[in-house]
Amino acid sequence: MASTVFFTRDLSAAALVRLYDALNIELQGKVAVKLHSGEKGNQNFLKPDFFRPIIEKVHGTVVECNTAYDGARDTTVKHLKLLAEHGWSTLYPTDLMDAEGPDLVLPVKGESLLKENLVGKNLKNYDSLLVLSHFKGHPMGGFVGALKQLSIGCASSEGKRRIHGAGDPSVGFFEADHVGFIKCMAEAASTVVDMFKGRCAFISAMKNLSVDCDCCAVAEDPCMQDIGILASLDPVAIDQACIDKIYASKDQGRAHFVERVESRQGLIILEHAAEMGYGSREYELKEI
Repeated sequence: MASTVFFTRDLSAAALVRLYDALNIELQGKVAVKLHSGEKGNQNFLKPDFFRPIIEKVHGTVVECNTAYDGARDTTVKHLKLLAEHGWSTLYPTDLMDAEGPDLVLPVKGESLLKENLVGKNLKNYDSLLVLSHFKGHPMGGFVGALKQLSIGCASSEGKRRIHGAGDPSVGFFEADHVGFIKCMAEAASTVVDMFKGRCAFISAMKNLSVDCDCCAVAEDPCMQDIGILASLDPVAIDQACIDKIYASKDQGRAHFVERVESRQGLIILEHAAEMGYGSREYELKEI
C-alpha cells in the first residue's frame, strides 16, 4: 500500500511546521527530536535556528548519541561542549542519550544480521519521536535521511560499532562486509520504529546537498541546488521520495550525487527496510 509523502519547495523554517500539520498527527507526551547536530568543522549541517519553530511547536527535546569514531563528539565531555558551541543546548533542551550507560537493548525481529540494537538508554524516557533529517550524501552509506537517523543516529557508541561491523563490533568500520553494514542500518532502524509505532513522524530537508555527511569535519561543499522539504509517517517512503527527487533532477551536480549513492550501494537500505515490512517504497507525493 502506498504511503503519503508531502512536499514543498519552500525551504523556510515555517514550512517545517506546515508539513508537520499536513501529517495530521499530534505527537504526544515527551517528544524526542532526532537530528544531526553537526561535527566540529562541518559547514553544511542545518543550524539550530532553522528548526526552531517546529521544535517549539512539539515542545521537543533535541536528542543525540556519541559517535564511535575520533572527533569532537566521541566522548560525553567533548560532545556536550560541541552541542553548546553549535547552539543546540543554548536554544533547546538537549539530551545526550548515551552520556551514561547501560545502553538500552532493542531486539531485532525476524532473520537478521543484527540480532539486537543498542541505543542510548534515555530513548526510553520519551513518548514520541520526531526525526528531522538533513538529506544528503554519505561517504559510506551513499546517502542518509530518516533511516540513518533512526539507526546510526539513535545508536549508542557501542551500537554504532555493531552496525558498522555488520553485526560484529570487533570488526573495524572499513573492514566489515559493506552490504552487511547497509542491511544492519535498516535492521537497527526497524527496532526504533517498533518502539515508537504510531508515535513518530519524519521531516527531511533537501538543502545543502553535499555528497558528504554532516559527520564529516572536512566535507565537500554542496554539489546540487536545494530542492525542498518532505514529510511522511513512513521512513522508507520519505527516503525513497528524496532519492527519486535526486534522480529526477536536471541539476549539473546530479551525476556526482548519484555516483556517491550507487558506488556505496546505498539503495540496499531501502530494499531491506521494505522487505522487513516497516515501510513502503511506494508512495503518493502531495505537493503543498
